Order: sequence, then structure tokens, then C-alpha cells
Amino acid sequence: MINNFYFLKHLTEELDVHLSGKRLVCCFSQNKDELVFSFCDHLNEYWIKAELLPEFALVSFPREYARAKRNTIDIFEPCIGLYTTKVYVFEHERAFAIQLTENKQIIFKLFGNRANILLWENDKITDIFRKKIQSDYQINITNLHRILQQDFETFCQKGLQAVFPTLGKEIRKWLLPSNFETISKKEQWEHLSLALQQIQQKRFWITEIDETPYLLLFPHGNILYEVSSAIEACNLYALTFGKKYYFEREKQEILKELQKKEEQTKSYLQKNEEKLIETRHSTLYEEIGHIIMANLHNIPPRAKEVTLYDFYRNKEIKIKLNEMLSPQKNAENYYRKAKNQKIEIETLEKNIAQKSQILAQIQQHLQKIKEISSWKELRRYLKEHHLDKQKEEQTIKDLFKVFYYEGFEILVGKNAQNNDLLTQKYAYKEDLWLHVRDAIGSHVIIKYRSEQPVFPQTVIEKAASLAAYYSQRRHETLCPVIYTPKKYIRKPKGFPPGKVAIDREEVIMVEPMPFD
Repeated sequence: MINNFYFLKHLTEELDVHLSGKRLVCCFSQNKDELVFSFCDHLNEYWIKAELLPEFALVSFPREYARAKRNTIDIFEPCIGLYTTKVYVFEHERAFAIQLTENKQIIFKLFGNRANILLWENDKITDIFRKKIQSDYQINITNLHRILQQDFETFCQKGLQAVFPTLGKEIRKWLLPSNFETISKKEQWEHLSLALQQIQQKRFWITEIDETPYLLLFPHGNILYEVSSAIEACNLYALTFGKKYYFEREKQEILKELQKKEEQTKSYLQKNEEKLIETRHSTLYEEIGHIIMANLHNIPPRAKEVTLYDFYRNKEIKIKLNEMLSPQKNAENYYRKAKNQKIEIETLEKNIAQKSQILAQIQQHLQKIKEISSWKELRRYLKEHHLDKQKEEQTIKDLFKVFYYEGFEILVGKNAQNNDLLTQKYAYKEDLWLHVRDAIGSHVIIKYRSEQPVFPQTVIEKAASLAAYYSQRRHETLCPVIYTPKKYIRKPKGFPPGKVAIDREEVIMVEPMPFD
């Protein structure tokens, strides 16, 4: 009820006493939804903090407030140095104003998720805090006052909503009887009169109902505080609501991040499990090498392809050959590929096992965090499980396109800035760097493996086809792609994003192909 007319009436009566004659020293914002005012006289400084959250508007009055040294912006500068002459509430409306000298007013419009703070001068709105609510510039403050006839006869004619539009849903729900709509008009009026007497008293309750904090003008629910000052009630409610709101918001952000990781991990597992099944069920390169060696005399010279008997499966098989090599050399090529294929299977199995373990951990965290109901417990859990960083550093898979081929990790940049990040921060001198020649495209990195220091030609070809595919040349039949160790790549001062200097290079011609 902090934005209820009847509460604002109490609040502005107190504010008028505290602020009258004080000078507005500063008005600034250092958080997206927060606006802070400082008023002072020769003895005291008085702070007002307005938090216009997407879900709700809060106004509180801290005793002290430390302005940050940077990343703050001054607001409503024409009012700075002016003196307060009056604080008043708009009749039957969820808004109040601080009236200043020189015919200026600061208006607090507390309309739920359209709450805003406005500067009125020269008979019009000249500035607003939340710029996206452009319609606020058209507000005429005289229209904010609503003159209502609130007597028994008018009530009988027009009903509760028309005569008491700002009574508030809390009062209607919890202070009026549940059978209010079914009793006579006279009985309804009697209950309304008692309710109005209650809410016009200067007593305020901070309560909790269904785990949600409320500021009420009557006792109801699990009462946390009872006070006789509207300003103190605002501060206590902001403290209580803030603890609950920011706790739930942080909790939901953590859950959202974990759910995102859960989906990414599931997707990774699905793709790699499919790849493992496909690799295991494909004809193994080692078997093809054996088939070639068993049929050396049946393979004609310079053949690009040959059909031979597959004695592993009792059927014929077509085998691609390099026509420039002898049958025995072709067999050796397949034996070399078999070694890489074995490494790829082992890498896939290892990655799947690791990711499965990570997925189980993520799902356990999700379940545990959903059950947590306090800041202390949440902080302790996050710290114990090393989840306490507000923004964890993005992983490789978050930043770049990531592929695995024959046991090698291939990283692909997403745009010019991302290319720079990949090449300058995430690539090391031993890695192999690739880029399509004479066209705009992604930087591609093949990560170095100490156990296999020479990059296989098949891996270079695969990475080059990706470099060609993620470039402006992706629709060409054949593309030239540059490749070189990362140590030969420089970023001279003044070069635009994505552009680098290459000290040494080799070129390979490939067909642009997506990863399959």
C-alpha cells in the first residue's frame, strides 16, 4: 500500500514538516531504476531514495547515502539550489508532489509498473526520469486531482469503485467483510465508514502474507512491525521488501543461468552421443586398410575409387583412393586415419563422461537452490559449491562456435569483435590460425595438442572448410584459405576490429562446408 492514496496522505503530511524550507542540494541516479534526492538546511541533510522497479515502486528515506565517484548522472538540474515550499498529495490519486520555489515541482507518480518521477515547470512537464514512458510529457497536473463526492447517496447510486476508486485492493480484500457485495447498502456503508476510520489513523503495519511483505494501514497477516510514522513505515517496508525482492531476483538469476547450462550440456551430450554412435557404426578406417592390403593385386593403377569384398561384413564396399598414390600408400593413409579415428572415439567417450557428470551436478544444484529460502543459506551454498561469482567468466562454448574433429578442438569466431577476442586472448602461439583469403569471414583456431604436435592434413582441411563456410565466400565451389601458426599473427595499433597482419602464411583450396 505504499502507493495507496490514503497512505500517501499520511506520508506527505510528515514530509511537509521535514522538507519545508530545505534546499535541494542534488538529484542523481547511479542505478538504472533508482533516483536519489538530497535536501538540506544549515543543520540537517535529508535523503529521499525512489526505486522504480519493473514490478513495484519503493520510496524510502535513508539517514545517509554515499554517492559513487563515477557512473552517476545528475537529473532535474534546473531544480538544484531551489527551496521546498510544500509537499502535498494529489486528491484521490497515487501521486504526490514536492513544490519548490520558482514555480517548479517534482512529482512522484507511483502508478505500479508505470511509476515515474516528473519535473513540472512553467505549467508543463519538462523532464521525466524514465524516458521510455513518453506519454508522461502530456500529463496536466491539474488533472491529477480527482474531486469525488463520497457520501451515502452517491455511493448508493454509483457503487464502491466509482466513489472510492483509490481504496486499494488490500483494504477491499482484508478490511471489508467477505460478504460485502451481498449485504445491504446501509450495512456496506457502515463497514466502509469503520474502514475509513481505521486507515485514517496514523498507525502502520509491516506484515507478511503468503511469504510476501505488505505495508498496511490495518493489522493483518504475520505482523513484523507496527509503527506510528509513515516515513519509518516506508523505510521498514523498503528494507523488508528489498530483502525478499532482491533475494528472489538473485535466486532466479542463478537458477536461470543453471538452467541455461543444463540445456547447453544436454544439447552437447546429444550431439556427441549421436556422433559417437555414427563413428562406432561406420566402417573403421583400420578395416578398410586391411581390405586394401588383402586386395593389392585387384586394385588398378591411378584408381580414384574401387569396389572390393568386405570380409568383415560379407558384402562389397566402395573405397575412395588417392589416384596419385600406390595401393599400399593408400592403405597406409587409412591406417593413419584409423589412429585419428580411435583418438576421436576416445575423446568423445571422455567428453561424454565428463559432461554427464557435470549435468548431474547442475541438476543437483538446481534442486537444492530451489529449496533455499534465505540470503544466508543461499550465500553459504553458493560459496561451498564455488557458484558465488555474480557473473562467472564466460566459457569457450559461450563465446565461440566449438567443434571437435579427430580429437582436435576447432574454435570459430562469430563477428569482428569476437574474432579479435578469439585470436588475441584465447589463441596461443602453438595453435593454428585460419582465415578465408581476400574476404570477410570468421577467424578459425585449431587448438594445439602436446601429445600430437603435428596438425593432421585432414584436420587442417576440415578447419579450412569451416573458415570458408563462415565467410563471404561460402557459396563458391572452391575457396583459398590462409593457415599459419598463431605466432605469425599480429594486431597493429589502429587496425579495425577483426583485421590482423600476417607475417607468414600457407594457402589451401577447399570446398566451403558446414560441420557434419
